[in-house]
Amino acid sequence: MAILLLVLGGVLLMGGAEFLVRGASKLAVSAGLSPLVIGLTVVAYGTSMPETAVSVVSAYKGSSELALANVLGSNVCNVLLVLGASALIAPLIVSEQLIRLDVPVMIGITIL
Repeated sequence: MAILLLVLGGVLLMGGAEFLVRGASKLAVSAGLSPLVIGLTVVAYGTSMPETAVSVVSAYKGSSELALANVLGSNVCNVLLVLGASALIAPLIVSEQLIRLDVPVMIGITIL
């Protein structure tokens, strides 16, 4: 039963992701905005909401450790898992500025 639920959850997750991307693309076209702007705002906000909800509820209930672990785990997962999977699909072109400035800043903010 657990495997069936896992597979069903994966299928629903993929369907929901497809729905989100198509909806965001339509929103960009209808609003006359760049899809990049929509991706950096609406989609980013939507994908961050589960972590935000868990962190807020955890902090409210006094589980600050869970809230902190959720934020750190989300950042690490996004960088290592999502970026790594993307690089496996297609090579990523990374500028020197990204390596020298953006990555250390991101690591520093995550540590804070």
